Amino acid sequence: METFETELKNKNRGYLKLIVWQKAMQLFELTRRVVSADPRIDFKLRAQFADAAQSICSNIAEGYARRSIKEYIQFLYIALGSAAEVSTRAICFQSIAHITTARFDEFNRLHYQVGNRRLRLIERLEEKRDREEWTTRIAETEEKDGDLLISLQHSLTPALQPSSRVHA
Repeated sequence: METFETELKNKNRGYLKLIVWQKAMQLFELTRRVVSADPRIDFKLRAQFADAAQSICSNIAEGYARRSIKEYIQFLYIALGSAAEVSTRAICFQSIAHITTARFDEFNRLHYQVGNRRLRLIERLEEKRDREEWTTRIAETEEKDGDLLISLQHSLTPALQPSSRVHA
């Protein structure tokens, strides 16, 4: 699987390691290839199709980076809506023969994988929310030599243990 990580890392870039985000990026890339293969597809429809696919990975990332479990889950549900939109557009394109059955099947398999992983991630996060096991924010504190130390500030709930991190 292609990696999207960079040398620059921090807590808000953790979504780069999520398989669901990586697969959503692959879905976006496939969507772009699908619509560019047929020049008969109207420019506006191409853009809407690609935008809906891009919205899936963007909402996964945005929810993750907000560091609030409530907002994270909300953005994952928004990504579900974008996924339904992109799937409907693919079905429409196939029904008017703007994409081949083989290309649609490739799209559909990847779309299905992204959807299942996203639903599992939502379930796990909702379980963590219900057990009140979530780190709420990242804070910077200054050390005595002037360097910034990044530390997680916790709510009334315990911190996540390394073995319980979500990697959907």
